This record gives sequence, C-alpha cells and structure tokens, in this order.
Amino acid sequence: MKIGVLGGGAWGTALAQVMAAGGHGVTLWAREAEVVDAINDAHENPLFLAGVPLSPDIHATGDIALLAHADLTLVVTPAQHARAVLSGLPQTGRPLLLCSKGIEAGSHKLLSEVAAEAHPTSAIGVLSGPTFAGEVARGLPTAVTIAMEHARDAERMAEALALPTFRTYASDDVIGAEIGGAVKNVLAIACGVVEGAGLGQNARAALIARGFAEMTRFGLARGSRAETLAGLSGLGDLVLTCSSTSSRNFSLGLGMGQGRSATDLMADRRTVAEGAFTAPVLCAAAESAGVDMPVARAVAALLEGAAVGAEIGTLLARPLTREHG
Repeated sequence: MKIGVLGGGAWGTALAQVMAAGGHGVTLWAREAEVVDAINDAHENPLFLAGVPLSPDIHATGDIALLAHADLTLVVTPAQHARAVLSGLPQTGRPLLLCSKGIEAGSHKLLSEVAAEAHPTSAIGVLSGPTFAGEVARGLPTAVTIAMEHARDAERMAEALALPTFRTYASDDVIGAEIGGAVKNVLAIACGVVEGAGLGQNARAALIARGFAEMTRFGLARGSRAETLAGLSGLGDLVLTCSSTSSRNFSLGLGMGQGRSATDLMADRRTVAEGAFTAPVLCAAAESAGVDMPVARAVAALLEGAAVGAEIGTLLARPLTREHG
C-alpha cells in the first residue's frame, strides 16, 4: 500500500516509521524544509524526533500534491491547523486516517467533521491510543484503536496497518475515539499541575478518576459509547499522558504547577501541547452541551493566568455529591 503522512512532527515521523516497517511505501509531507532534507539525506528527524534512526524507505517532501498518489493518508497536523492543511491536500476520494487529537476552535467540531467537510468523498477514520512517539518509532510494543464509521472498514484498516509490536483494535465509534484523545490532553495538563504543585500521588489518582468521569459525561453527550472511552483511546491514553514527563501536556502543567506562566512555557516549545488549545474549546463545547467539567474549566483558567492555588481551592471547595448518577 502507498501511504501518505501529512505532518513531519514527532508523531507523524513515528507513524511513517511504523508504516515503512510494515512494508508500505511512505511519502511524508513536512512544512519544514530542514525536516525534509534530514529525513531524505540522513534518515533522521533531529528537529522533532532526535536520536531515532529512520527507515530509508521513508521519502519526505515539501510538495503536498505528491500525496495524491497515496492509497491512504494519515493526517498528523496540529488540530487547529487541520482544516487549512486538508484544504491543500488533493481531492482523491481515498481514505483519510486522523491521528491528531483536538477540537476545532470556533466551530467546536471534531476533526472527523472537519475532514469530512474538506474531503466529502473520502472515508474518514481515527487512529488513537496511548502512544509516545519515541517509543512507537523505536518499535516498542504499542496498541491503538482504529475507528471508522463501518465496522468492517475499521477491521480491514486495522489488519492492513498492524505489526507484532503495533497492535490495532477496530472500532466503529469514531466520535468516542476522538473525544478520548482530545479530552485526555487537557486532563494531562491538570495532572502535571498537581505534580508541580507537590499535591501528592493521592491527588493525582483522584484527578485521573474524576477527569475520566468528565470525559465520559462529555463523550456520551456528543454521541460516543462508554466502552470506547474506557478503552485504549480514552482511559488508556489518559493513564499514559497523566503519568509521565514524556507527555508534552503533562510537562506544560508541571511547569505551571511550579509557578511558571503558560505563555513562557509554550514559547519555549518547538512541539505543540494540544491540550492548551483544546481546553478553552472543550469548555465552550461542554457548556453548550450542558455538561459540567470543573477540571477542564480549571485548566482553561490556569492557561489564562489564574493562580494555581486559587483554582485548586475552588475545586476542593466544590459541594460533595454522589460519585455516580
């Protein structure tokens, strides 16, 4: 299969490596000329995935038109740029597999909805799960969800992309797979704040559990299934990104918990902490849907400059309620 990868960041590069390991022909589009040159000439991406030797079978290009030859295109661009980048991708009617995580600002649309508007004749799928790019690129064991509208399409896609160390589980719950990936980024920032502020492991475990409850409420309101949110693309990804400084979102929260401003922390970053852009969008979408998400609201407030101590105090002062119902 000829596979296009739209995006030359760490995750796009890691997925290109997986596809090449599976024997597929891979063309990776990157905006940065230095990334294109490094992948083609030195078989590495020192800008975004330093220290990982890449397959010589990955061909990088700065010409998005070359992805017109792909049988399948993996879309791995930052969520807030997805619509603009997809508008430049040739219309082929072939499948698109969304591998970025977020909700579009303004429209509150999931990326599957954005992609369907930009490429109305293409089948749209989602690849999501607990995945640190460096581990995936090095061939360490990983499992992901591949979701498409029709179960058989998802099964065929999962079969085509699977490797012994890259296990793919099929689902027909596209919305659930997307919401898990988007919301967990926001919750990872919150867990980083807890760590940075020295609130302890009890607090982080409680935050993960209550954050998962928020994810579930929002997901059900948007039409996803509870079992999807309890799977790889929801709970699995949440546990990973809430527990490690390898997570960009957790690291952002960690710095905020230690007293640094979000503006300064994000200015230092070459890669994107998607949760910082998703948090205000998620809060607006949740409010529109009548869903209470206090942890997400606290993260959005912190990103806007609210004091860590004040937001923690607000969460701890919330009225006691039943855990379920």
